[in-house]
Amino acid sequence: MWISSHLKVLLRTLAPYFHTTCRSQAMKASARHLPKVYVTRRIPPDGLKILHQSGCCDIEQWDSDDPIPRSELLKKVVGIQGLYCLLTEKIDKELLDAAGPSLKVVSTMSVGYDHVSLEEIKKRGIRLGFTPDVLTEAVAELTVALLLATSRRLIEAVDEARSGGWGTWKPLWMCGSGLSACTVGILGLGRIGEAIVHRLRPFGVSKFIYNDVAPRHELARKISAEYVSLLELAKQSDFLLVCCALTPETQGICNKQLFSNMKSNAIFINTSRGAVVNQEDLYQALVSKQIAAAGLDVTVPEPLPTDHPLFKLKNCVILPHIASATVETRNAMSALAANNLLTGLRGESMPKEVPLN
Repeated sequence: MWISSHLKVLLRTLAPYFHTTCRSQAMKASARHLPKVYVTRRIPPDGLKILHQSGCCDIEQWDSDDPIPRSELLKKVVGIQGLYCLLTEKIDKELLDAAGPSLKVVSTMSVGYDHVSLEEIKKRGIRLGFTPDVLTEAVAELTVALLLATSRRLIEAVDEARSGGWGTWKPLWMCGSGLSACTVGILGLGRIGEAIVHRLRPFGVSKFIYNDVAPRHELARKISAEYVSLLELAKQSDFLLVCCALTPETQGICNKQLFSNMKSNAIFINTSRGAVVNQEDLYQALVSKQIAAAGLDVTVPEPLPTDHPLFKLKNCVILPHIASATVETRNAMSALAANNLLTGLRGESMPKEVPLN
């Protein structure tokens, strides 16, 4: 009887342990059967929350604000079914070969997907999600802010105020260019270009012109923008804003020929991709006063080395690729990328999928 009562006490004591151990083993066994997903960076919380709460994938993450080393990424993608990546990861043949035939979905937390080899993923039947639309407003706002900072020489002015260069009021000192009665040219008239036009119109811009791979008649009528050739875009624009995607056709499209046809008082702004600009040609255009100034949110490479010649120019404002950098926008991007990944893994329609057919 004494043994029986003590045995009951022992069983009651050990029961929670056995329950926890069994549940842990069951969860581990279950996880082995879930699709494996690799997340290549520390991402905004909304996206990570969606992935974890879905309960339908086994998640591993490179938990750092810095990009995952290529050698590490090639190891981590082996056998995965889903990849959640950023612009910094090159999704090419080498990586896809490393992942193997199990990889079904790539979801990039970006609008651009020039870091992904479309030919290679199409060949393998891999689906690709991206995050357009949700960052349109933020990029448009930053483009206008960069335009104003560049044209009104705000960075120069701040430096002068801090360094003691601010003396008596001078009629010609720190004069820049205003938007009133000017012509704004847009290279690549999409959602972001449209949003920029809406924000600039109240400044009194007299004319909007644009160039694209083809005329965008319906959108152009809606915002009263005129289609012109690339040459005319360069010749007529007081402010030339680059909003186009990076493609083989647009790579280096902003070059010596374009700059040589621009007005000497023109302001050049790029918030699209660094590779659409030939930076050496831009540097020469700024040094020789062929154009008045430039504002860049994107460069090649990124980050641009601190000793790069462009940083030495007072008439060049360079930002560290922050066009979409609002808390709300980055969370929306991460959430959309997560939903693209999950629906792709389930074989359903993605909220935003790159058409590969």
